[in-house]
Amino acid sequence: MQVVCRDGSGAYAEAVRRALPDAVQVTDRWHLWHNLSEAVGKEVAGHSACWAKAGPPIQDGKRAKTTRERWHQVHDLLGKGVGLLECARRLNVSLNTVKRYAHVGEPERLQRAPQYRPTLVDPYRDHLRRRRSDDPAVPILHLFNEIKALDYQGSFNLLYRYITQARVEADRLPISPRRLARLLLTRPDNLKDEHRRLLDDLTTACPQMIDLAELVRAFANLLRPHEDNADRLDA
Repeated sequence: MQVVCRDGSGAYAEAVRRALPDAVQVTDRWHLWHNLSEAVGKEVAGHSACWAKAGPPIQDGKRAKTTRERWHQVHDLLGKGVGLLECARRLNVSLNTVKRYAHVGEPERLQRAPQYRPTLVDPYRDHLRRRRSDDPAVPILHLFNEIKALDYQGSFNLLYRYITQARVEADRLPISPRRLARLLLTRPDNLKDEHRRLLDDLTTACPQMIDLAELVRAFANLLRPHEDNADRLDA
């Protein structure tokens, strides 16, 4: 029996079929892991409204309202038997947009966790958190003067936005879906302690992320050469 290892290209597959019709075609480990990485990235982004519970709350603003309305419009039309292309025409949006909404079972999955860049306020977050815990009604101007005395170099407006975005009370500073996916795909032995704790906090906040983490670990074990892997793949 001949075995040909290739990537996912259809052109390569066709060439192998013509040249070696009886050969068994297999995918190399790099491309298997690469495909898994892309799938993990999509799942993490799709469930960001869930795992982001460990970070700042997703703001229920105009964009979130528009997303929910558009999701209901698409699914109402689909429920009436309207095709994807006709949905796009009636709603005056692209076909890809309709497909994205159609493939999601609930509008919350289309919402994304807030992504904030590091700011000058971050080093004073613990101080702000303690003060607001002791005195929830403390004026922001008082907090500004306090951290100013601690060598804060930013503006009052920056502090105001930081607080109104609920970044002080969040259990964890937010990270992007891409970074969380990267942590999930990193070998546990290679993670720093703080990254391991962050990963545990974010994944345990969402049941789907718990399942995803287990699937990633199981798949990674299959890619490592082991005498039992053949039986696992046949199971």
